[in-house]
Amino acid sequence: MLKQWLNKVWPDKVAKRKSEKQVFSVGEHGIRADMISFAAEKVIQRLQNEGFEAYVVGGAVRDLLLGMEPKDFDVATNAKPEEVRKLFRRSRIIGRRFQIVHVMVGPETIEVTTFRGNGKVVQNEHGRIMKDNHFGTIAEDAMRRDFTCNALYYDPTREQIIDFHHGVADIQAGKLVMIGDPAARYQEDPVRILRAVRLSGKLGFEVEEKTAAPITHYAQRLKQEPVARLFDEIMKLLFSGYARKCLKQLKHLGISDNIHPLLDALLSADAGGKNMVSLALRSTDERLRADKTVSVGFVLAAVLWPQLEKRWADYQSQGMKASFALNNAIADLRNDLEKGWGVPQRFSATMREIWQLQPQFDNKKGARPHRLLAQPRFRAAYDFLVLREQLGEVDASLVGWWNEFQHADDGRRNEMTLSESRGKTSSADKPKSKRRRRVRRPKAAEAV
Repeated sequence: MLKQWLNKVWPDKVAKRKSEKQVFSVGEHGIRADMISFAAEKVIQRLQNEGFEAYVVGGAVRDLLLGMEPKDFDVATNAKPEEVRKLFRRSRIIGRRFQIVHVMVGPETIEVTTFRGNGKVVQNEHGRIMKDNHFGTIAEDAMRRDFTCNALYYDPTREQIIDFHHGVADIQAGKLVMIGDPAARYQEDPVRILRAVRLSGKLGFEVEEKTAAPITHYAQRLKQEPVARLFDEIMKLLFSGYARKCLKQLKHLGISDNIHPLLDALLSADAGGKNMVSLALRSTDERLRADKTVSVGFVLAAVLWPQLEKRWADYQSQGMKASFALNNAIADLRNDLEKGWGVPQRFSATMREIWQLQPQFDNKKGARPHRLLAQPRFRAAYDFLVLREQLGEVDASLVGWWNEFQHADDGRRNEMTLSESRGKTSSADKPKSKRRRRVRRPKAAEAV
């Protein structure tokens, strides 16, 4: 659709990149006001009624042009954060590096940012921007955004798209292009490298040559980022719905290992091979694209399973029982997960529960199966067991037994556990039958 109307209306603008502002009407881009969320439209109307400029900005406009449904709608305005805060009762100012306002409208939260200016920013010794609360015009704000496809502004009142950096043309060409000097932009914020990976993988865009060239050099600067921020960006990559394509982009763009353990785990997995990571990512991608829920803890448990399994095997080789060996392996990994890797405790707790339940599936006798079935994480642990069976780590009959057990009624479950108890009782364990005591009859009294 985009290619047709771009070639028809602006054939010269597709071929040449000019610097002037471009405005596209609804007849040209096809985005109607009713296609954005009610909450975003309400926030924009309120700001415009008070005399401010306000637009839907960034990824939402890009996704609508691509025929995709945006996950959220961000708003950009020339109103200062304090002015936005005064207009909306249910709002709060957040952020240190750059202040933004979260405006709550019903169940939705709209992120409202003030146009950034070209004022002097505070940078650390590595060139990374640490504080940037200088405000400016919409043109200056567009210059400060990362990629051209994200520097689009949509006015639902006029139903117009404002484009300063040929973002519409780049979307039509399927290219990811950095605004400004790519090396300087990666130096300002190395996390933009992971955004380039995620956007190119998710959208199927080719990273433009100049945009891709500095990535290998600046990728190591990601290690200097706060672990929590790095973890959040990796989560966006994993749960983009196109994690496997993002994995290919990590390798294609030359991002090496030793940046973050989660990235190491991803890079060590062959996207085309059959391993725990690739199986988990395939399932996650399919569920997300089908608009189904996914568990962060489950996916992380699968991604980090190869590391845990190696430690588990090491402890078992020392003569430990399976459950004790696994607990020791988890304890070794736990400190790194919650401190050095930036994994929130709520996710690491789910991971540990899924892992700890794995040895319990071997117990099919007595009351143990019933207790395991009652565990809150049983379903996630069972799904994890299925992945292990697909890799040949556990026998298919074990998965089949538990599949039948969880769907059976109480009577059938009791029969199954009783059958296991009878079938697995060895002759040495069977109770010995008592010898029948011979009753000695009293002898007849001798005659006197």
